[in-house]
Amino acid sequence: MFLQFDGNGVLYAQLARALKRAILHGQLKAGAALPATRVLAAELGLSRNTVLTAYEMLCAEQLTVARVGSGTFVATPAVLGDRPSIKAQVPPQTRYAARLRGLPALTIRRVAHRLRYDLHYGEPLVDPPLVSAWRRELSQAVGARDWGYPPSIGLRVLRQAISEYLARRRGVVCDTDDVVIVSGTQQAVSLLARVLIDEGSVVAIEDPGYELASRALQAHGARLLPVKVDAEGLRVEVLPRGSSVRMVLVTPSHQFPSGAVMSLARRTALLEYAAQRGCWVVEDDYDSEFRHDGVAIPALRSIDAHDRVIYVGSFSKVLFPGLRLGYVVCPRGVRDDLVAAKLHDDLGCGSIEQAALAELIQSGAFDRHLRHASAELRRRRATLLDGLREHCSKHLVVNDSRAGMHVVGWLPGWTSRQVEALAAHAAERGLGLHPIAPHYRRQPAPQGLLLGYAALSAKQLRAATALLGECLGKIADQTP
Repeated sequence: MFLQFDGNGVLYAQLARALKRAILHGQLKAGAALPATRVLAAELGLSRNTVLTAYEMLCAEQLTVARVGSGTFVATPAVLGDRPSIKAQVPPQTRYAARLRGLPALTIRRVAHRLRYDLHYGEPLVDPPLVSAWRRELSQAVGARDWGYPPSIGLRVLRQAISEYLARRRGVVCDTDDVVIVSGTQQAVSLLARVLIDEGSVVAIEDPGYELASRALQAHGARLLPVKVDAEGLRVEVLPRGSSVRMVLVTPSHQFPSGAVMSLARRTALLEYAAQRGCWVVEDDYDSEFRHDGVAIPALRSIDAHDRVIYVGSFSKVLFPGLRLGYVVCPRGVRDDLVAAKLHDDLGCGSIEQAALAELIQSGAFDRHLRHASAELRRRRATLLDGLREHCSKHLVVNDSRAGMHVVGWLPGWTSRQVEALAAHAAERGLGLHPIAPHYRRQPAPQGLLLGYAALSAKQLRAATALLGECLGKIADQTP
């Protein structure tokens, strides 16, 4: 049964919403029997209790009816009634809402069914020692923390631990008071947009680049200026020479999604550009902890002499996305504005998780996890590259940035239609593939795949690359 999960909240609520959409959109007709709970649980890879809870929620909404000994059935049309589209009847109430409705469809999606091998590029490596350490620190934090509201800027103990970590690992020297705790990179970009730009302000972004960050800026009313990326990173020389650019958003240590590392010459040029024109540079330093060639790349912030770089980091890739904690190293001139925006957004991030994370860092468990994760990622990367060379080299050209948790496999000469057919065929065989083209703003985009390796074991990666080779050959043979 095909169901589209939205990725928000607990699984039983996601399942209930997916089934509700299927009913209201006519995918499940009135009177139709829902699959038996054991069958649906096995098909989706969920527990039976998760499916039972979702069915109970649908019954409570009178969308379904449970019949003892028979099963659960979609309610009759009389119960459902007519459900007009509220969105179609009510116009956007603000300019912000209008911009949200005008955004293109999000291309970053999760599939509802479980794939045998999903080469998704955003999944972190989570190992048992990390889970045990986190459970221990969280348990201690629950007993030790007071239950009041945390400070909007974040717990001092965590901000101090982060400032010491950044100085040690990224060369970013900052005071504890320069660090602001946020719920992740996405909130950081959204809050920075509120305090740094107005509607109509020009923001330079990388092309290709990270879709969700661009959407947050567009929703705020920014005019986006896509700037091409090459092997040395953002092409600073093509930025406007005037003073129109208010912000530049970059991923210099490991450009997303191409993997390029910004050269020192480009970094210096970007810093000079920002200083001369009074614009801000937002540095997203995602997954910079993972370098696989032993050469550490300093953060852009570490060589900024004019205090124009705002450094953003998170723990989604190095720990787990569900933690929802990140940080901003902010110049003093705009720090208080950022903290005020954070206060009015959500008061502050959870103090229990903050306390647990601070202890995880200070105890050395976080560094131990990074060492173990880095070694394991190098092994998995090597397995992936070996498999691609053995099974896919006839069609795929690999761009290995020797960093992060994914590589890019280019498909020279392939069309977008071929890549779409490849992804569809691979999904039918249990292999999840993710094209790079949607991350480009200029069209036609080059064709290729983002091949993530963090969430699969070496054994799974060997099987996945062999299957990828078969799928590539199948689609190539079908092309006239």
